[in-house]
Amino acid sequence: MKKIILSLALMAVLVSCQDKTKEKLDAAQDAVTEEVKSTIDSAKIKAEAKLDEAKAEAEAKLDSAKLKAKAKLDSIKLKSAEKLEATAKKLKESVKK
Repeated sequence: MKKIILSLALMAVLVSCQDKTKEKLDAAQDAVTEEVKSTIDSAKIKAEAKLDEAKAEAEAKLDSAKLKAKAKLDSIKLKSAEKLEATAKKLKESVKK
């Protein structure tokens, strides 16, 4: 009789401990899930910031390249115009002769 009561008491303790363990596991799982989500969100924010920074840097380099190209084009146009004027002047002089 004592063994049966002792066995029932032991089973009751084990069942009650199982519920507490399950609750602790659920709480730990929720905590880990939240931590992973916050880590992912943090990484996402950092990646977006890096992407924005890279995009701004690329746009700045593109603008700089555009300005340099425009300056070279203007310089070439000016030189072409000067050569055209010089050639026209030589042509007028040769026509006068």
